[in-house]
Amino acid sequence: MRTDRVDALAEVLTEYSIPVQKGQKVSIEGGPPAEPLLLALYRRCLARGAHVRVQAILESAEPIFFETAEGEQLDYIWETERWLGDNLDARFRVLSETNTKRLTQADPEKQAQARKARRPLLDTFMRRSADKSFKWMVTLFPTDAYAMDADMSLAAYEDFYFKACLIDQPDPIGEWKRMAERQERLVEWLKGRKQVHVQGEGTDLTLGIEDRVFEKAAGEYNFPDGEIFTGPVEDQTQGVVTFSYPAIEAGRRVEGIRLEFDRGRVVKARAESNEDFLVTTLDTDPGARVLGELGIGTNYGLTAFTGSTLLDEKIGGTIHLALGAAYPETGGRNQSAIHWDMVCDLRQGGRITVDGDALMEDGKLLV
Repeated sequence: MRTDRVDALAEVLTEYSIPVQKGQKVSIEGGPPAEPLLLALYRRCLARGAHVRVQAILESAEPIFFETAEGEQLDYIWETERWLGDNLDARFRVLSETNTKRLTQADPEKQAQARKARRPLLDTFMRRSADKSFKWMVTLFPTDAYAMDADMSLAAYEDFYFKACLIDQPDPIGEWKRMAERQERLVEWLKGRKQVHVQGEGTDLTLGIEDRVFEKAAGEYNFPDGEIFTGPVEDQTQGVVTFSYPAIEAGRRVEGIRLEFDRGRVVKARAESNEDFLVTTLDTDPGARVLGELGIGTNYGLTAFTGSTLLDEKIGGTIHLALGAAYPETGGRNQSAIHWDMVCDLRQGGRITVDGDALMEDGKLLV
């Protein structure tokens, strides 16, 4: 991989996404394939005067854990994890999987139990993110696994990825700031409105948004980025949605998901594959059947499904709905041990109206 692009990405992440400050406690986490980016981030954070830890993640340990661990082992949380959740100022997490299917044989009941046990960590994460005492960033380092999921060669995927990050532009930070300005106009247009109506093939869904806040996402938390999002009113989601793309969670690819909502809760769930896993995840806890997020993709540089939710939920002309935990800064109140994003493509005959006014038609934003 070209080191100039890695260095440029690290520069944007530490200067724009999370402007690291002297004395901050910063964690950098990722697998061995991401070493070039991890070290580039490490060097820049140290140069800015931060106290930095680098945590290497061995992805092959996950399937061993779910194969072997039982009972209290699934529930156990290290005190160091609690301390980090309470005390870190910033965290960079770099996804760099070499096998995106490694958990397909893991016991879903064990996975649900482990998620429940880690719920306090997720609650702390959500609370500190909302009150701005903790900054976080999730990005990706291209690997053969991601390229294969996207039906690309590694070289083509690298080009695709860095272009989506706007690293190929003369002034990447300026481009991200301009995206933020465009999103701000959408957020202003949505202020004070009450109901979103989404229509598309197999989809006719209404969501309440009264007194909820739409947040813009232009590279401050995910990279690449490009969405606006809110937490829908918990008991007002009504109707049916059919997701265009597979929803991927814990290594499992769930295809052809169709969810029916009544007064905010999923009352019927169907899938063409891995339906048992879908239902088991929805039964994780009471909040898992309630929406925690409505997101609208605004990155029109992302055009194709890749199998990586980090990218796919940003595709311009799509929406994504997340079951489970809401981001408190949006006004969302739903709590759960899960936050599972699912993407619906509206570029072929889809439509979004808000209080009767058109926001999107055939994937094109009209505001």
